[in-house]
This record gives sequence, C-alpha cells and structure tokens, in this order.
Amino acid sequence: MKPVIALVGRPNVGKSTLFNRLTQTRDAIVADFAGLTRDRHYGNGRAGKHEYIVIDTGGFEPDAGSGIFKEMAKQTRQAVAEADVVIFVVDARDGLSAQDHDIANELRRLGKPCVLAANKAEGMKSSAKLVDFYELGFGEVHAVSAAHGQGIRDLVDLALEPLNLQEPEEEDEEDDATKPIRLAVAGRPNVGKSTLINTWLGEERLVAFDLAGTTRDAISVPFERNGQRFELIDTAGLRRKGKVFEAIEKFSVVKTLQAIESANVVLLLLDATQGVTDQDAHIAGYILESGRAVVLAINKWDAVDSYQREQLHRQIETRLAFLKFASLHFISATKRQGLGPLWQSIAQAHKGATRKMSTPVLTRVLQEAVQFQTPKKSGMFRPKMRYAHQGGMNPPVIVIHGNSLEHVTDAYKRFLEGRFRKEFDLVGTPLRIEFKTSHNPYADKDE
Repeated sequence: MKPVIALVGRPNVGKSTLFNRLTQTRDAIVADFAGLTRDRHYGNGRAGKHEYIVIDTGGFEPDAGSGIFKEMAKQTRQAVAEADVVIFVVDARDGLSAQDHDIANELRRLGKPCVLAANKAEGMKSSAKLVDFYELGFGEVHAVSAAHGQGIRDLVDLALEPLNLQEPEEEDEEDDATKPIRLAVAGRPNVGKSTLINTWLGEERLVAFDLAGTTRDAISVPFERNGQRFELIDTAGLRRKGKVFEAIEKFSVVKTLQAIESANVVLLLLDATQGVTDQDAHIAGYILESGRAVVLAINKWDAVDSYQREQLHRQIETRLAFLKFASLHFISATKRQGLGPLWQSIAQAHKGATRKMSTPVLTRVLQEAVQFQTPKKSGMFRPKMRYAHQGGMNPPVIVIHGNSLEHVTDAYKRFLEGRFRKEFDLVGTPLRIEFKTSHNPYADKDE
C-alpha cells in the first residue's frame, strides 16, 4: 500500500501550493463523497522509487465552534487519521502565531509522526523568524518554498524516513498465470459493495448495513471460482459489530484509492436509484488514471422503473464516456441477478490488461491502419510511423516509433487505439499509446 502524507496548517500558509508541487499537477483528485466536504483533495506523488498519496486540507482551526470552520476542522482530523505522517505547514514570513500553537497541540494529541515545514522561506534560511518555530516542539524546522520548489525533495524524504519503506518489488511475469486476480470493488458509500461480496461468498463475511460509511478499512478476501483464484478487495472493509454506528466520519477515501492501486481489475459499482453522480465520475477518473482494468456494474437495477433506466443509460454515455472500453452490467446483489456475466467480463478485462502483443503483429496492424487512413500533414511534415512494440502490461502500453510523431493528432491516436483494441480484443482495460520520434541527424547542421 502507498504511504499517505497529510498537509496540515492554518489558512493561507501555502498547503495547496505544496500539494501541487508534490503531485506535479494542478488537477487535484476531489474526494466528493457523502459526508465529506471538498476541503480534502487527494493526489499521487513520487519520491525516487517510492510512490505516496498526499492529502491537501483546508485551513485548520481546532477550536472552531460551529459552521464551515468546524466542518473544515473535522475534515482535517479525518485526514490526519488516514495519514501515516503529517507535514505541518507554517508561514515563514508571517512568523509564529497563536493558531500555530493550537494546531501543534492538536497534532500532538492525535499522535501521528509530524514534520515541520516553514513555507515561503526563499532567502530566509538564517532568519530569526525560523528560530521561533522551535517553540512548537516538533524538532528541526525545515525551510522550504513550495512556489519555487526549494527544499521539497528533502522534506518528502524526511517525512517518509520514519516509515522504513521497503524497495518496491518487481513483478515476476512468469508467475502471472498462477497468481490470484486482485479484484477491488469500488464505489460510493452505500451502493452495495459489501452486500455484493457477501453474495459472492455466500456468507455474512463483511458487515453490510444500510448506512453510508459503515465500513472503514480495506480488506482482502480469498475466493475461488471455476478454478480461478481471486482476492476480493472490499474498498471499505470489515468492521467489528460494536463499531458499526461510527458512520460517515470513519469512511476512508484513502483506503479506496489504495485498494484501486493494488488491484488488477476494479469493479466500479453504481447505484441505479441515485444515477451517475459527481462522486462516481471522480472514482472512475482515478481508476482510469491508475491504469487499472475496469468493469462497470449498476446495482439495485430491480428497484428502478423504465424511465429511470433510460435516464441511467444517458448519464453513463455522457458522464462516463471515457470508460467506453469497459463492459457494462445491470445487477441486483440482493437478488443475485446478473452476477454470472459479471464474472465473465472481469476475467476478460484481466486477460486484456495482461495481453502479450508481439512486435510483428503490432507493426502489421500499424501499417494496415496507416494504409487505410494516413495521418494528417502538419505544415511541411507528415508523421511517418515505422514500427510498434509493447512497452508494458496492466495497462497495455504500445510504443510507436517513427518521424515527426509529435504532430499526430488526438483523433488519429483514437483511430489507432480502435484498431489495436479490435485486433487484440482489449476489452475492459485502458490502452496507452506512446510515440517515439527518431532524431534527424541533419536537423542540427547549418544549411
């Protein structure tokens, strides 16, 4: 599982800027789940070979009595609870404040490892203002500038150091046939994830309860069907019955993200009675970004009428158009309807994600596609595609070599993707196409 870093601090100290620097993007993954505000953003970061999840939080006011500030404080506490380590961000230019002391006391009470980062410290390494932050009692004050990227790498290394992370193991492709398929069941709270797994298992293995967020952690359940071994990952997980009534605040978005990352195939479960929501689209986007094979299932199909079913079809076509490659099923977990074909699509998605594609066949398909429809000319140059080979699996990656390939349009890239998908039966898996342009030896010579 990826480690989790939470960014905590009072308003306007630069947490979001630091978040964007760590994730190397401005496109935060918004966890818009029931009971959660948009004040917590989730994204992926990398330090060397180690990947991690980073959480951006709203301004923390531990003693907020009511209103939005109380809700923001609640969200920050949840982020800290989900995190393995906290980066406490303070403002080096404003100096130490009473609110920083309040936050420091709250972080000590919550008991998570904490690294103190003095942001906006460009040109201030020897400033007396930095010395004041030692009063907070978190040891070394690390001067950084999120806006300029100064000190960020050292900060992340220090944050991850206490976790004693092991070097990531390389996958042994020879044993793929004997490994169980890791299947994550993902979706919003209360769409029936645990109920579906209980139906598969034929027992009340996971606590299913009609309240959003009754499950709080990811758990792997071994399962075998027709000789194929699976690891079923309920992205919310097993709970002790005495804890069932700790509701929405215990729902962990991080566990969903980690379960998706660790899976081979993700079953994205939607609720027919609620339609396709923003939350569903956010989860689907994260699955696609992670490169995981995916199958779509609409649960509680028996509970909607013909008009609602028609609306659902339209919502799927518009809001989840980027998952057109995924198989779609309409099921009822409680009535055991539609579950057989679901397993067939899961197996097909895994088979597509791990498909081995030979270079001669890839090159032949590429050349046939170019003969059928040549890429558009850009200025004086027309892209020339020479050969293709496989660059990875789960998701499949196809690398195309040639000249002037930077001018290939998105429309032509989609055309190529369609040809490759048809040839290799790549259903249920994302497909990534990369272009590598050969260097022109005459380009740097004077005329």
